[in-house]
Amino acid sequence: MTDDLFRADAYLRTCEARILRIDDTGIVLDRTVFYPLGGGQAGDTGVLVLADGREVAIADTRKAKDAEGQPTAEFVHVPAPDQADLLAALKPGDTVTARLDWERRHRLMRFHTASHLLCHLVPVPVNGCSITPEYARIDFHITDPLDKETLTAGLAKLVEAAHPLTVGAITDAELDANPALVKSMSVQPPRGTGTVRTIRIGGTGEDGGTPSIDFQPCGGTHVANTAEIGAVVVTKIEKKSATTRRVVLGWAAA
Repeated sequence: MTDDLFRADAYLRTCEARILRIDDTGIVLDRTVFYPLGGGQAGDTGVLVLADGREVAIADTRKAKDAEGQPTAEFVHVPAPDQADLLAALKPGDTVTARLDWERRHRLMRFHTASHLLCHLVPVPVNGCSITPEYARIDFHITDPLDKETLTAGLAKLVEAAHPLTVGAITDAELDANPALVKSMSVQPPRGTGTVRTIRIGGTGEDGGTPSIDFQPCGGTHVANTAEIGAVVVTKIEKKSATTRRVVLGWAAA
C-alpha cells in the first residue's frame, strides 16, 4: 500500500519515497504527499526527483485498481507525456523525492474548505461536487432558489471570522450511528481501517462547547483556518434538475 502522508499533514510538500512498481498506468510509491483523484477533488501534480537530480513530471495522481476495477490502497503517479527516457532509468527499489506543485495544491485546499463552508450555508444533502484549482462546484439536493450575492456574503463572513479547522476521526460504528454526518449522496467516506477521517471547522463539537460551523467525514486536503481561503465568490447558480441546484465558486477578481 501507499502511505498517504497528506492525510495527517496537508502542508507537506515533499517526501522521500521508494518505488514499489512501474507499469503502464504509472509509478507506485511506498509513501507520498500527492493526493489521488477522489471525493470530487482533483489529483495532485508535481515531479519525482531522481537521485541524479533529473525530474519526472507527474501530470495526475490516481488510485490503483485491482483486476475487478476496484480502487486499492496504492496510488499511481501518472507521468506526463514524453517521459519515456526518464522512466526507462527507473526500477522498483529506487528512491525518489516526491515534490508537489504546491501553488496548485494550495488552491485545491482553499476551494475544498470553501465547499465545506457552503455546506453550512446550504444545509441540505449534496449529490455531486468537483474541486479543481480554477473553480469548485457543488450540486445541492434542493428545490428552493439560491442567491449568489447572499451566498458570497455568507462565505466572506465565515472566511473573515478565521475559524480553525481540525482533522479528527470517528469509528465506523460512530458513523453508522450518525449517518446524517455524511453530507454527500454520491460519495461515501473512505473506510477499511475501522476509523473514518473527519473535518471540523470551528467550535469543539462537545456537549456544552461551541457549535461547529461544519463537521463531516472527508478524505480531502484542507487549509488550517478559514482565513487562509481568501476571497472566493459564487460565480454561477444553475438549476440542473427539479431537485438540484449547482453552485459554482471562483476566485474573486483582484
